[in-house]
Amino acid sequence: MILCFLSNRTSHNKVTESEGNMSEQQKNSATEQDINQLLKIRREKLADLQERGKDPFQVMKYDMTHHSKEIFENFDVLKGKVVSVAGRIMAKRVMGKASFCHIQDLQGKIQAYVARDNIGEESYADFKKYDVGDIVGIKGEVFETKTGEKSIHASEILLLSKSLQILPEKYHGLTNTDIRYRQRYTDLIMNEEVKETFVKRSKIISSIRRFLDGQGFIEVETPMLVSNAGGAAARPFETHYNALDEDVKLRISLELYLKRLIVGGLERVYEIGRVFRNEGLDTRHNPEFTLMELYQAYTDYIGMMDLTETMFRHVAKEVNGSAIVTYGEVKINLEKPFERITMVEAVKQYAGVDFEQIENTEEAKKIADEKGIHYEERHKKGDILSLFFEEFVEEHLVQPTFVMDHPVEVSPLTKRKPSNPDYVERFELFITGREMCNAYSELNDPIDQRQRFAAQEEAFAAGDEEANHTDEDFLNALEIGMPPTGGIGYGIDRLVMLLTNQPAIRDVLLFPTMKTLGGKDQ
Repeated sequence: MILCFLSNRTSHNKVTESEGNMSEQQKNSATEQDINQLLKIRREKLADLQERGKDPFQVMKYDMTHHSKEIFENFDVLKGKVVSVAGRIMAKRVMGKASFCHIQDLQGKIQAYVARDNIGEESYADFKKYDVGDIVGIKGEVFETKTGEKSIHASEILLLSKSLQILPEKYHGLTNTDIRYRQRYTDLIMNEEVKETFVKRSKIISSIRRFLDGQGFIEVETPMLVSNAGGAAARPFETHYNALDEDVKLRISLELYLKRLIVGGLERVYEIGRVFRNEGLDTRHNPEFTLMELYQAYTDYIGMMDLTETMFRHVAKEVNGSAIVTYGEVKINLEKPFERITMVEAVKQYAGVDFEQIENTEEAKKIADEKGIHYEERHKKGDILSLFFEEFVEEHLVQPTFVMDHPVEVSPLTKRKPSNPDYVERFELFITGREMCNAYSELNDPIDQRQRFAAQEEAFAAGDEEANHTDEDFLNALEIGMPPTGGIGYGIDRLVMLLTNQPAIRDVLLFPTMKTLGGKDQ
C-alpha cells in the first residue's frame, strides 16, 4: 500500500470552478487519479534516462567535499572556491536559461544556481526534468547572490537517485503523527527539528560513554535471550530457541548479569542496550527501549546519587551548553544540588499521611480505602506506601528530586537499611514528574536474597505477573561473594526527552512500536 502525501498540494489537484459542486468522494477520486498520473510521470522520466544510458541507480559513488553548514560557517574562506555537495532537491525554480534549487543534506539546506551556459545544454535539459525529492550531486563555485544568499554556482550536476514517490507539500509539511512514526524516513526529510533530535540523541549517548569511561567504568555486553528475565518488575516477551529446544525470554533488565561481573572482580561496569517489557504503550513507555545500567563496587546508594547528579549535569552542559534545561514551559535546573527526600517524607508532604504512624498492613489498607487508593489483597504495608507515592507525589516532582528509602516489599534486590529493615537503600530520580533512574545499595547477602526471591514467587503465585523468579545461578554468584556495591539504571529515552524538549517517548525513538496496519506490513 502506498501512503500518499498530496492532500494539501493544490497545484497538483487540478482545482477548477466546478470542483465546489463535487462530492467529497468525487474529490478524493480525482485527487487519487492526479497522484497516480504524477507517479506515472516520474517512472516515465526514469525510463527515459535509462534508455539514454543515464540510469541514476547505476551511479556507485559521489565525492563530496563539504556539507551545507560547513559552507555557511566558512563562507569567507570558501567564497570563490569550487566545492562538491550532495543531497535531496527540496525546492526547484526553473526560469528559462537559469534556475535555482535547494539541496538538503545532513546539516541543512543550501541554494544552487544552475545555468544552461555553465553546465551545458544537455545537462540543463535533464535538470529541468528533475523532481523535488531527487538526490543530486552538485559541483560549483561558492558565491553570494545579489539578495545576499550564500549559494553554489553549479558547473556540474549529476542525478544520483530518482525519487519515484512524492514528498509532502512543503508548506504544510508532514504533520500526521501516525505516518511520521511509521515512515520516519519521510519525517526526517520534511521536519528539520526531528533530524536535530536524533542527532542530539546520539550525542547524549556518546557523552554518557565518555563520562563513565572517564570514571574508570568498563563497557560490557550481556545476553538478551535469557532463561530467567529478572532484575525488574515487568512481564517479559517469550520465544523459543529451536537449536536448544528451550523456551527463553527477552531480557527486561541488565542487572543480574552485570552483578555477576562485579562478583568476578570487574569493579566498575556499565552497559547501554535494549531491553524488552511486555507492557502497554503511552507517552512514557515503549515495550522496546534503551537502558543504561552501571555497577560500582565498594560504594552505596549515596555514592550513586552523587554520580547521577554529576553525570546529568555533565551531559546537559556538554550536549546543550547549559545545565538549565527548558522542558515545555518549565526551566529545569540541573546546576543546583538535587533535592533529597525519603518516600515516607514525600507521602507525608503531598498526601498528608504519615506511614511512620501506621503500625501494620491492616491499618494501611484502611487508610487506602479512605483515600480511594486501589490495592490488591496480596499487598502489604510497603506496597500501599508505594501506591500512595504514585498517586499523590510523582506529578509534583518537577525539579530534580531523589526519592530515597523505599519499602522492602517493592525492592527485592536492595539492601535493607540497618537502622530500619522495613526499608531499603534505594532511590529514584524524578524530573518533570517522571522517573529518570532507579538505584540501590545492592543486596549482596545470599541468604536474604533467597528469602526475597521466595517472597516474589509467592507474589507471582498470588497473581503478580511482574514478580521476579528465583535465579539459582545468581544466588550461587552471591554465595561466592559480591563486595558492597552501588548500582543505577537510567532510562536513556527519558533523558533524551528531557534534553530535547520532547513530550512523548515516540518522538525520541527512530522506529517506535506501532500496531501493524491491516494485519500485515504496508
